Amino acid sequence: MTKTWQVALQEARDNLRSAGTDLKEVREDLREAALNGGEAAIFGLEGWLLKSSIVPTTPFMDPEIFPWTKTLEDGWKDMRAELDELLGRRDDLPNFQDISRDVASISDDDQWKTVFFMGYGYRSAANWERCPKTAALLEQVPGMTTAFFSILSPGKRLPPHRGPYRGVLRYHLGLRIPEPKELCGIEVGGETRHWEEGKSLLFDDGYQHSAWNDSTELRAVLFLDVVRPMSGAAKVTNDALLKAIAYSPFLRDAKKRHEAWERRFEGSIRQ
Repeated sequence: MTKTWQVALQEARDNLRSAGTDLKEVREDLREAALNGGEAAIFGLEGWLLKSSIVPTTPFMDPEIFPWTKTLEDGWKDMRAELDELLGRRDDLPNFQDISRDVASISDDDQWKTVFFMGYGYRSAANWERCPKTAALLEQVPGMTTAFFSILSPGKRLPPHRGPYRGVLRYHLGLRIPEPKELCGIEVGGETRHWEEGKSLLFDDGYQHSAWNDSTELRAVLFLDVVRPMSGAAKVTNDALLKAIAYSPFLRDAKKRHEAWERRFEGSIRQ
């Protein structure tokens, strides 16, 4: 009989408290919890996990804690060129909520477009091929769980919200940023930053955050989630949870939605 997420989560906690417990057993308990309880199960462990974070738990962090951020910055113009090519078919690109249903609570129009490359193990082979230089750069990012171009239309605002899990960190690389830069911004945990073309932002989306494009032009960034560096048992636990998320109904649904969009997009190209 399948365990409820409450039972699986409690067993994982008990096992972590017991000296000498086989971490394989802990991983299995967490997998059950994540598969059956989604966010509720994950939130229950966040506080404990963050105590073992190797990097700061502040809203924003110095991107240089990850060496690969310099590699992406050096290649931003190549990514911008591939993005611009896709923007020639902007209306055919998927709205974020068309792929990820949970985003419908903060966006329900066609003003937040995306180009997905990867999501928790699922790779969009077609977009990988459409953007080979971007793909080559993404290959150099260890611990990447999610990657896509995020495109905000003029006047688009995303209301305050928080990410689903603080076991990952969020990274933005400015690719197409209107001037003056102050017209576009993001607020995380009460702190505000503005994107710049070719520059990185690294932040913890577990804090409440919002974003806006008050300009008359498109704003586009490379959007990544990467595994938060942790130590000891917290690292093992975090890795187990992230692997479990890849098998969740939520991710399976997003994959199906993206594949359906891909078929429609390919069909529109042939016409």
